Amino acid sequence: MPKKTVGLMGCGTIGAHLAMALDSGSVANASLTSLFDIVDGNARDLQTRLKSKPQVYHNFDRFVNSPADIIIEAASQQAVKNFGKRIIESGKDLMVMSVGALADTTFLAELLQLTQLKNGNSKIYVPSGAIAGIDAIRSVRYLADSITLTTKKSPKALAGAPFFTTRSVSLENITRVTEIYEGSAAEAVKLFPANVNVAAVLSLAGIGVEKTKVRILADPEATTNQHEIVATGSFGEIKIRVNNVTAPGNPKTSFLAVLSAIECLRSICEDGMRIGS
Repeated sequence: MPKKTVGLMGCGTIGAHLAMALDSGSVANASLTSLFDIVDGNARDLQTRLKSKPQVYHNFDRFVNSPADIIIEAASQQAVKNFGKRIIESGKDLMVMSVGALADTTFLAELLQLTQLKNGNSKIYVPSGAIAGIDAIRSVRYLADSITLTTKKSPKALAGAPFFTTRSVSLENITRVTEIYEGSAAEAVKLFPANVNVAAVLSLAGIGVEKTKVRILADPEATTNQHEIVATGSFGEIKIRVNNVTAPGNPKTSFLAVLSAIECLRSICEDGMRIGS
């Protein structure tokens, strides 16, 4: 296969891990050629740590027109909303890390329509993220009566979420496992955009963002990010639990999310297998 060139949008903790993997040759048949971050210093700092010295772009228009076959979004849900359409319109593939943006079904439909207008030349890839068993969820999606995701994290991993701006919940005062949220995945990804992108992944694979239920627990004793999926229906019951160590430098994100993105990219670049579109 021809070598794939990669552009990275978002040069924080997650983006840095992905860039290091590409720079070290962990993903065969791929090279990192361009970096973009709205905080210019982030891209510059990352560039200095990379042997390949990818080009840093200060302007998104120049970045999106850079010689990259696929752009990895590792920034935020808002970045996906702001730039996703333009990436697809440029004819490039897009890997989305902030999958919560795709919980907006209207926006997702618009993105997919753009890929069709490009005659299938552009593809959207969605890594499985910090959960497991997505293949099983896909297989029962039409037979499932309910799918619930229960996420348990330490209070410090949940701090700063928009949820707390309108709720009188004091994370500092939590001394035992406490449920702080229960509702739909559609709402959860808006209230906890840095914590439950997995809810969007699960919804896309399963019964949708409105029917998928999410519970979020704060546990002051938690040393991992735990995600438990329970799916029930005429097929029986599926239970999946994953306990993830956090990504170094970012307690809000599970290291598995980074590893899944690396594996997704490896599949695209090494054997061309389409993970999601």
